[in-house]
Amino acid sequence: MDFKSIITAALSIGILGAALGAILAFASKIFHVEKDERIALVQECLPGANCGGCGQPGCGGAAEAIVKGTAPVNVCPVGGAEVAAKIAAIMGVEAVEGAKQVAFVACQGCREVAKDKFNYYGAKDCQEAAAVMGGEKACEYGCLGYGSCVKACKFGAIKVNEKGIAEVDPEKCTGCGACIAACPKGVVKFVTYGKAVKIACNSKDKGKNVKVNCEVGCISCNACVKNCPFEAITMVNNLPVIDYDKCRECLVCVSKCKPGVIVSSIERRKFTIKEENCIGCGLCAKNCPQEAISGEKKEPHVIDQEKCIGCGICFDKCKKDAIIKS
Repeated sequence: MDFKSIITAALSIGILGAALGAILAFASKIFHVEKDERIALVQECLPGANCGGCGQPGCGGAAEAIVKGTAPVNVCPVGGAEVAAKIAAIMGVEAVEGAKQVAFVACQGCREVAKDKFNYYGAKDCQEAAAVMGGEKACEYGCLGYGSCVKACKFGAIKVNEKGIAEVDPEKCTGCGACIAACPKGVVKFVTYGKAVKIACNSKDKGKNVKVNCEVGCISCNACVKNCPFEAITMVNNLPVIDYDKCRECLVCVSKCKPGVIVSSIERRKFTIKEENCIGCGLCAKNCPQEAISGEKKEPHVIDQEKCIGCGICFDKCKKDAIIKS
């Protein structure tokens, strides 16, 4: 064995390794980029769900984006206003609080009221079912009910109800959007948390085609648009759209919608006037859009319950707490 050759090779490898190490050490100093310490601080504030609801690759990516200025301090839908406030303090900016958004399944087309175009025997997964001619439902916009959204939700906020339609618990929903991304039909949508009136249909078809496929689909009759006292509803792509800045939740649209597309989580509100508090100023009567309030000046007024739509404008205008919900 030639020990001299072995020693020479070992020395050569050692020298080469040392040289490469020196080059890498030099390069690391030349190209070193200081990591902003705020990234770690911001990431500590985030919930760690890594749900992707913010549009970033996990909470680490969100923290980097916030510090770089490419994402707002309230980018995390899961953390909400509390997390946004903590991050704003780290970044030295003011947290702008927006209305919380939660998911809502815009469909009521269960098997009893919606037709199928064929029998499906494949995997119980919406995405796989949709790959077969768009799924078995005759309405191409309806919920398939196999729970891809349920699997995607990390917070237990969605279930498939006994009628076979996905249903969201708004109290558990964090607004991360994972269910929306998982739905192949686009039937899961964001709505503003706490709003009572919603559009429970996703069909873009015209009335005749809708009626053939589903008993509870929007037929674009415009009854909601015509009867809304506050012009809060418009028709877009054959579906009503509610302007919540104008909506008073009077539920007139709910009562006028024959297929039951417009749904509400509250009953119609009723208001009465406490005679002992009313000074007869007339503000309520002047502002009532239905002319449902009457009375003499400086005398207690009364509300005609047949005319009252429960919009609550009188309640807001009364300065003497004379109008109460009953």
